Amino acid sequence: MTHAGAAGRPAGGGRIRSTVAVLRQRLPFTSGVTLAMLVLAVATGALWNAAEDRAVYPFVAYGLPSLEAGRWWTMFTGPFFAVIPWYYVPMVGSFALFAGFAEWRLGTRRAMAVTIGGQFVSVLVATQFLALCRNSGWLWAERVAGSLDVGFSGGALAAVAVASATLRPPWALRLRAGLCVYAGVAIVYVGTLADLVHFFALLLALPLGKRLVGTRRAGTQATPNLREWRVLVVAGLLLLTIAEIVMFLVPGDGPFGSDDGVSLSAPELVVLVLLVVPMLNGLRKGGRVAWRWAVALSAFVTLQGLAVATLVGLADVFGGDYDTAGLPLFFVDNLLWTVELAVLIAARHAFRVPSRRRLRRHAQGPGPALARSLLGRHGGSTLSWMTTWPRNTYFVREDGRSYLAYRRHAGVAVALGDPIAPDGTAAATVTEFAAMCENSGLVPCVFSATEATVAATRELGWQHVQVAEDNVLDLDDLEFRGKAWQDVRSALNKAAKQDIEFRLVRLADQPEPILAQVRALSEEWMSGKAMPEMGFTLGGLDEAMDPATRVGLAVDAEGTVHGVTSWLPVHTGAGKIGGWTLDIMRRSAHGFRPVMEFLIASACLAFRDEGARFVSLSGAPLARSGDGFPARPVDRALESLGRVMEPYYGFRSLHAFKAKFQPRHVPLYLAFRDAADLPRIGLALSRAYLPDVRLRQLAKLVSSSRAR
Repeated sequence: MTHAGAAGRPAGGGRIRSTVAVLRQRLPFTSGVTLAMLVLAVATGALWNAAEDRAVYPFVAYGLPSLEAGRWWTMFTGPFFAVIPWYYVPMVGSFALFAGFAEWRLGTRRAMAVTIGGQFVSVLVATQFLALCRNSGWLWAERVAGSLDVGFSGGALAAVAVASATLRPPWALRLRAGLCVYAGVAIVYVGTLADLVHFFALLLALPLGKRLVGTRRAGTQATPNLREWRVLVVAGLLLLTIAEIVMFLVPGDGPFGSDDGVSLSAPELVVLVLLVVPMLNGLRKGGRVAWRWAVALSAFVTLQGLAVATLVGLADVFGGDYDTAGLPLFFVDNLLWTVELAVLIAARHAFRVPSRRRLRRHAQGPGPALARSLLGRHGGSTLSWMTTWPRNTYFVREDGRSYLAYRRHAGVAVALGDPIAPDGTAAATVTEFAAMCENSGLVPCVFSATEATVAATRELGWQHVQVAEDNVLDLDDLEFRGKAWQDVRSALNKAAKQDIEFRLVRLADQPEPILAQVRALSEEWMSGKAMPEMGFTLGGLDEAMDPATRVGLAVDAEGTVHGVTSWLPVHTGAGKIGGWTLDIMRRSAHGFRPVMEFLIASACLAFRDEGARFVSLSGAPLARSGDGFPARPVDRALESLGRVMEPYYGFRSLHAFKAKFQPRHVPLYLAFRDAADLPRIGLALSRAYLPDVRLRQLAKLVSSSRAR
């Protein structure tokens, strides 16, 4: 059965047609060239018969023989064909991806100029390089100088290299490192005409990226930060490992000779991979132990090369017989390991994260007592009292005057809410927290942050996404008058008629009969849930027993508890409490029906009489007001997750219920470094909210909800 999509959103084939139309409009150059490649492949039969086997191939393919024969038009015809049929998949796919990305980031005119110009220039430079070298006795140059090639890959690589300058750190370096790893392995260890074209395309395009893009649009920074140093080291080690795998699987005869006698044996390659894989993961996190292992490995290979060079030198001096086959490639390979060693030493400051055992040993820090003291002194957001809950860990600045509470899960430090800090120091607290995470191998993020903290993280180059809305009700002029308040007035009136009393108490002081009923209400509420009670920003009875927390009870004349709410203090500085935040809401399924409206309205009136200025009805995770379909992929992912979780926790229904009280909405955000961290952050948040639920159980519930 087909389900209708949300209003204003195309479904099924309509959505596909809409996407194609958008791509055609936004990417006319990429779409046109891709279509031309496919049409020519079908029209000429190159899609099922290899082009290189046809007599017309020399009149279509570019290369030094074609240019020397005066076939200049091959520079225009060659980019639209592939050598053999199955090459069309990577050729067309990579062109659509790389050129499309460049056109999206640079605009059509600039992308056309860079792509076409990059193709022509890289082919011309490669052919002229071969023309200069082919008579020098270099066997590789003589062989490749007589070859021909087709494809638009040189232009596509030049385009993506230039467009990488528009990305924010560390994405620019990640993309460029990936391109260099590919081009470096290909030219050194394979060495076809295509590899030479790719090498020159990147060699010319990467340095010109900022200039061609313009300084306003360039997103890279002057010097590498800790994360970028780590990326450089990982990219170098990855290049060298992939090179060893390529030499073993695809024996070749590249610019520096044959890899016979240079490539590792199967057992040696297995040992290398088993060493390098965990090493790469540790280096990515800035691990000190992984850095030491990488230095040892690079130093071993470097010393091996020095030993071989010494033996060759001695053989020359004493007239010994030494087999020099494969030595050029061997020395180049060792030179690359030496460069990796130099980069490791230069980047040693980026690898100070101690081992996990040592981190656990030094994980003890200040507790909730200090947090409550600083919170009372400086004040905080409406969620700030949650930072004093016992499962939190605390990052405290060196001056001891500010802190961020966080939970550590899946290698992520999830900070909760805004920093508790004196005025003007919140940004510095976030900056130092991020530095602590970098030096501890953790991914930093701030969850349920207000706009003030988001502004501070923007200075660090972070991104943000809205994850909830705080519902704040100002008490100064609160009057339950007008049609909008009819449900609330009705609840108050019905409660008075049925002799239901509102009590604002401290739960820990209540007699056992009341406590037993409150526990029973909570158990009844939980029994209707398919998943366990959530934590992190959602408290339970344990948090409600805190003497600093106020609890609202709806009790009838017979002493029966019909509902319970808990309220967390909101400190505004100088030891004052300026408001209260709603936490737990529990009601009897068979009791007074509008008990929640009664409890919340009565609490608002009681807090106002005590001098409070506001109450927060808190924000429901993954729920917010506003219409329209989210534009960004991360927003759409959160929208989908909210729909999945709705049957189990009813966050959106709760958000709609709170709208009865006409609150003002304060957006709450997730601030994070970049989109690459989001999968790990999502895993960390799921463990923070559901620490006792396994991923398999969560995935099973998600899949069952989609099947409904």
